[in-house]
Amino acid sequence: MEHRVGAIPFDIRNEQIALLFVTSQRRGRWILPKGLIQSGESHKQCCKREAFEEAGVRGEFFRDYPITVGVGKATGKSVQYMAVTYYPLLVNQQAKTWPENKNRQRHWALLENAMRLTDREDMRQVICQFENIKRWVIERAKRKKVQLTTQQKQEQ
Repeated sequence: MEHRVGAIPFDIRNEQIALLFVTSQRRGRWILPKGLIQSGESHKQCCKREAFEEAGVRGEFFRDYPITVGVGKATGKSVQYMAVTYYPLLVNQQAKTWPENKNRQRHWALLENAMRLTDREDMRQVICQFENIKRWVIERAKRKKVQLTTQQKQEQ
């Protein structure tokens, strides 16, 4: 079984979380960015690279909250199964163009509405597990946003 790494791009406002989905290349389904780990690449590097290549976003990687699920991918007449470990990625930059922008669309959805975007069981598992850890993710994201704001003010 192959192992891939993915991102759960998100942002917060007050106590609300929004997730950023992208379309899959073949079927146009709403998914989260993921891909193969390149030689010598860490999970953090892969997560950040895939988030930028597929969704055009950069952000803060939350390594303490990995979510691993089994994902099936149709390859012709068979289904290939793999483990995918997703990491929350607090988005702080969103590009207008990105490497796969001609092949993918992106869509922000509030966490409470995210289940409506997908009929894929693997995506539903990721969303459900993310909901289960959201209070810690929100708490950490708020602290990170304060740090980033403080840094920006000091640089001015």
